[in-house]
Amino acid sequence: MKRAIVIGAGVNGLSAAVVLAQAGLAVEVFEAEAQPGGAARTMPLTLPGFLHDFGSSVYPMGAGSPFFRSLPLSELGLEWVHGDAAAAHPLDDGPAIMLERSFEAQERQLGPDGKAWTKLMRPVADRWWDFVEDALRPPLHVPAHPLLMARFGAHAMLPANVLARRFHTKRARALFAGLTGHSLLAFNQPMSSAVGVIFGGTAPAVGWPVAKGGAQSIPNALIRRLQQLGGAVHTSRRIESLDELDTRDAVVLCDVTPRQLLRIAGLRLTPGYRRVLERFRFGPGAFKIDYALSELIPWKAAECRRAMTVHVGGTFEEIAQAEYEVCTGKQAAKPYLLVAQPSLYDPTRAPAGRHTAWAYCHVPNGATEDRSVAIETQIERFAPGFRDCVLARRVFAPADLEAMDANLVGGDINAGAFTIKQVLLRPGLCTYRTGTPGLYLCSASTPPGGGVHGMCGYNAAQAAQRDLPV
Repeated sequence: MKRAIVIGAGVNGLSAAVVLAQAGLAVEVFEAEAQPGGAARTMPLTLPGFLHDFGSSVYPMGAGSPFFRSLPLSELGLEWVHGDAAAAHPLDDGPAIMLERSFEAQERQLGPDGKAWTKLMRPVADRWWDFVEDALRPPLHVPAHPLLMARFGAHAMLPANVLARRFHTKRARALFAGLTGHSLLAFNQPMSSAVGVIFGGTAPAVGWPVAKGGAQSIPNALIRRLQQLGGAVHTSRRIESLDELDTRDAVVLCDVTPRQLLRIAGLRLTPGYRRVLERFRFGPGAFKIDYALSELIPWKAAECRRAMTVHVGGTFEEIAQAEYEVCTGKQAAKPYLLVAQPSLYDPTRAPAGRHTAWAYCHVPNGATEDRSVAIETQIERFAPGFRDCVLARRVFAPADLEAMDANLVGGDINAGAFTIKQVLLRPGLCTYRTGTPGLYLCSASTPPGGGVHGMCGYNAAQAAQRDLPV
């Protein structure tokens, strides 16, 4: 086999394409949408001159990706832009808590809980590249750094409401809740601590940057690398069936969800693997609003202007309750929000003196209720007068997100629920291999899951390479 076909030009599909092109295969990528990038696209969603990231905006895992690190990203047009702090977390009383970029500054922030925070996060941060060598690989492998992974696992397996007991102040507990909320798990579920510990470690290890000019810079860099290697990307080419393609003597990698793979591959899949895909579970969805603003968000806590990510939701207990309600199929009365304000440090996003921002909350998968009022009420709680700054808004319910990117099933931005089973077996025991020779799954529905790091595509391409005939 000297050819490779990749279906889907999201970051994972493009990463797989680059890996295979570097191995000497002739690679073609087929993308359904007119603009490649999947959830890492930048678009004029509101007013002329305002550039919005359709999906993700802030990239701790991108800056910390082993695969991205192996590429000459700056030569390919990708520049990371950092804020003074990684993230901010406002409370109703007092200054905001900051996720700082050094443990020394973090200990000053957290006072009596500073040492406990450092003790928990420092092993991941100080050995970041050793850590991700194991953490972002398929879970069923012999770790290269077993003691480091065992220590991480002892914390990561715990429910967040258990691990948070090591913090005694409201401020430290709230900061940990904001990080943990990225997991889309209830805080009483096993493994809900994992994302909190990882993201706490990324701040001093690699930071929480945005891509200058927008998220689109990431897929654009991967496409430039692919083109340097002779590969090609075909946009506006939705593949409904593998029968549409000449797959003779070609390895095929699919940056799609299990639901899509069932449709595209059809009877080429074995009955056993079809059952694996049919049992795959999707997680909660997102309800997102993009904003064009006349000025910066008027946070009561001025510290929030030091970071491009703001976690909005109040105390640990409030955020835990909000995420529990979502995970039990309800709408949170006071939702936990992720707010991104990339134009704070990247002026290319908006006209001079203007700004862009987005906010999203978690909702049950496929929920149809409009959460705009709930989201803006929460922002106004910590930034009175926010609505007066809004020049235009674009609302995305879960169905709208899926319509823009078919991988966001029901608004699930992680391409699958993070249950214990689906962390270890995602989507099944074979992970990237489908049981059909020459056919692989390389989307975020495979390990290590959601996040713009390209490692799902990298791992799948590595598996495909190992299977190629000598």
